[in-house]
Amino acid sequence: MITILLVAFGLAMDAFAVSIASGVTIKELRLEHALRIALFFGGFQAFMPLLGWLAGGTLSDATATVDHWIIFGILLFIGGKMIYESVRIKENERRIDCTKVSVLLFLSLATSIDALAAGFSFAFLDLGIVRPVLVIGGVTFCLSLAGVYIGDRIGHLFESKIEIVGGIVLIGVGIKILVEHLLCG
Repeated sequence: MITILLVAFGLAMDAFAVSIASGVTIKELRLEHALRIALFFGGFQAFMPLLGWLAGGTLSDATATVDHWIIFGILLFIGGKMIYESVRIKENERRIDCTKVSVLLFLSLATSIDALAAGFSFAFLDLGIVRPVLVIGGVTFCLSLAGVYIGDRIGHLFESKIEIVGGIVLIGVGIKILVEHLLCG
């Protein structure tokens, strides 16, 4: 159980960072916003290991060659858009809405690809999947919920400047994932 918890915290870190960045962009945060973000991140983090476990490694070679580039591209685009909007677009113009389903789908997918790989490893280790899925999803949900509120509190202190930081965080997470995959695997 301790190993599963450690894996869950490791997998949840990207979602936690992105949820902080998401909290920064929401001007009037409501509980429903935070719950939506946390449910998407926690749900994807729970679903992807299950999907990886079910695939049992048959897709691992195909996804391993491009997954890091896809993640990097998605996070670069969203982070770049956040930076652009905070610098160039006036306050009354539309900003990226991290509570929209389309944005959440991209962010959730981008932050949960590693969980897919974890699911592959669970299949290879012949581990049951129910407990890891519940723990990974639960830990990610809790950290993401907290992250949205942390981002909201920090964001209102610095207004648009913190949105730049949020964009940089997203790009940084994308670069981290890309470099890890290029150097390690």
